Amino acid sequence: MAVVRVVAAVLSLSLLAGCGPAAEAGSRADAITVKNCGIDVTVNGPPKRVFAAYQPAIEMAHALGISDRLVGTAYLDARVLPEYAAAQAKAKYFKNLPSREELLSQNPDFVLSGFNDVFSAGGSDSSFGSRKSLADLGVRTWIFSPLCPTADGKGDEAIDPATVSMDNVYADLRDLGRLFGVEDRAESVIADQQRRIAAVGNAVKNAPRPTVAIIRPALEGGGLTVSGGPDFGTVLIRQAGGVNAFADLTSKRNVKISVEEFIKRDPDYVLISGCCDAAMTAASSQPDVDKLLANPAYANLKAVRNRHVIPWLFANHSAGVRGAYTTENLAHILHPDLVK
Repeated sequence: MAVVRVVAAVLSLSLLAGCGPAAEAGSRADAITVKNCGIDVTVNGPPKRVFAAYQPAIEMAHALGISDRLVGTAYLDARVLPEYAAAQAKAKYFKNLPSREELLSQNPDFVLSGFNDVFSAGGSDSSFGSRKSLADLGVRTWIFSPLCPTADGKGDEAIDPATVSMDNVYADLRDLGRLFGVEDRAESVIADQQRRIAAVGNAVKNAPRPTVAIIRPALEGGGLTVSGGPDFGTVLIRQAGGVNAFADLTSKRNVKISVEEFIKRDPDYVLISGCCDAAMTAASSQPDVDKLLANPAYANLKAVRNRHVIPWLFANHSAGVRGAYTTENLAHILHPDLVK
């Protein structure tokens, strides 16, 4: 049986390489090329069979109006934003990331990923293989620019913190708008994001800037996991009128620290980042909030004394078209008198 599966996989890869819709990208005069994370992405016309991996990519596809081109979506961290719910309900959905073989069986011509680990070269079950290996089969790929690794096949340990910005989200929208032939739609999304984020900025510009920690819900045992400087939460907290209490930790997005270090930093607000289920809402993290509030080790934290421990979502601090929504939501948490 194993031999049969290997042969079938080889045959399917050969067919994709020879007959895939993007197999000859770059050979026509009307080809479009844009650069993403240092890699040229060339298409001979708007991609028609798009696979979106992770929440940011799924919501980006819906925002750009290409829902009808999705041959598959995978691994939502939470419910999609309400404006995308109807479109996502019609999309084929994988609860977990498919294997490389399963991905290729959908015959995609483009893979859009909200995170860089699906293109890691380590051969893990959650990896589709390096971007070059997919390009060799005629499948074009895209990583959200705020998460660009320093080289193809690398992951979060190789993110350049300088790329973590809303400007790079806007650049992605423009570039993807060109590739998918939806430039006007992309500019409309950008204008909406910029308008809403600017409105929050004006509202909080003279307000004190509280410190904010985003933590994962494993609250017992050997330490905590917090969002460090390269996490997009740093940008969103700043836009909302706060400061990431752990922005100086820049080795990777998610950083493990000791309980003692967390207590020493004593953030003004603690956001408990809940994940990962397509039905998850912020309220799903309330049990973890209650657990932290009841833990005597944290009793003297400002956030605990002031009941500023908030159930939140991992999806809210991922780079993408949630930027405006999260900025508004977080600004209301930090500055409720200024942002309604």
